[in-house]
Amino acid sequence: MSDGYAILMLDELDTASHRESTLIPVRHALGFRAAGVNAWKADTGGQLIPPHEEDRGGSEELYAVVRGRARFTVGEEEAEVAAGTLVFVPCEVFRTAVAVEDGTIVFVAGGSVGEAFNVGGWDSFALAETYRKTDRLDDARAVMAELVAQQPDYWPTSYNAGRFEAVADNPEAAFEHLRRAKELDDEGESAPYFREDSLLDSLRDDPRFQELLA
Repeated sequence: MSDGYAILMLDELDTASHRESTLIPVRHALGFRAAGVNAWKADTGGQLIPPHEEDRGGSEELYAVVRGRARFTVGEEEAEVAAGTLVFVPCEVFRTAVAVEDGTIVFVAGGSVGEAFNVGGWDSFALAETYRKTDRLDDARAVMAELVAQQPDYWPTSYNAGRFEAVADNPEAAFEHLRRAKELDDEGESAPYFREDSLLDSLRDDPRFQELLA
């Protein structure tokens, strides 16, 4: 890697588990901010693209089969496609795909028409969560710290950073993130997570935690 550009191999990137698929977090690895770009990989019969459809005004997505073969379901139709094939899916249309050959990789780029791309960070969080579950907690915390720096005003990011600090037995940092999440959450959406999240159990006897529940 050099200033101004980067070269990477998809097979060399750490993968993340997300909705029963294996994500290659390309956007996170590159720090790409212009559009949503990622890739998915699977062996024969494995799910590539998690089943979903984008709401009206959501992302248009362009899929490119980089290697192997994939069977796409778009709407009510199926198509088996080989490497070198592009599949375009507009918003409000159901889509999913499974691998037909081992080692299949599908690259995807997406964005909403007429809108600047917003880095939601779901892909970075998927990577952090995978690190946490595979005993790479320091790597998970580093990903979350980077995400908080990118999204200082998004409560779920601060909340998840606090969860990881709690697991790392770092209560001061955990409460700092969790208080910030509480401040940012104007709609009270975080309340059930604070009440039920087992990753916060180490903090529950601290009086500061009761303040977060108020």
